[in-house]
Amino acid sequence: MEIETDRLLLRLPQAGDFDRYAETLGNEDAARYIGGTQSRAGAWRRFLQMPGAWAVQGFAMFSVVEKASGLWVGQCGPWRPEGWPGNEVGWTFHPDAWGKGYATEAATAAIDHAFDALGWDRVIHCIDPANLASQRVAMRLGSRNLGPGKLPAPYEDSPTDIWGQSREEWQARRANA
Repeated sequence: MEIETDRLLLRLPQAGDFDRYAETLGNEDAARYIGGTQSRAGAWRRFLQMPGAWAVQGFAMFSVVEKASGLWVGQCGPWRPEGWPGNEVGWTFHPDAWGKGYATEAATAAIDHAFDALGWDRVIHCIDPANLASQRVAMRLGSRNLGPGKLPAPYEDSPTDIWGQSREEWQARRANA
């Protein structure tokens, strides 16, 4: 499964993505709102969640690769762990990819995929109230803050706002773009 945008390739995770993924989870700023920093061994176990979700659920976050360089720049896509408050399209990007519009570009393609291929009626984004950068991405996507939410263990004490929109809202926005 692959999705191409102007600058990005969204594809299933591959072992070669891991070094940059581990750098991301080892970076205090990048990992602050996604459970905190991880050792390389911890990052490996977490990295394997996405290929496992692809195998079991048939969907998960994509690895996001910059087409011009072939470099893994992040992960983005549909995500629904057990006990999650809804069907999420989430994102995490390597710090050297920040500020380039990659999160918005990848999430737009991922939301299209969630509505068109997965048949979802709504998408959410679970965002820490202090994570202003992800809030800005959600707003650029046309999502709005729907209020506080609750995540399952081990994240039950993490502050979370649920952002989101319906398929109809997304389609109307895309038609007017």
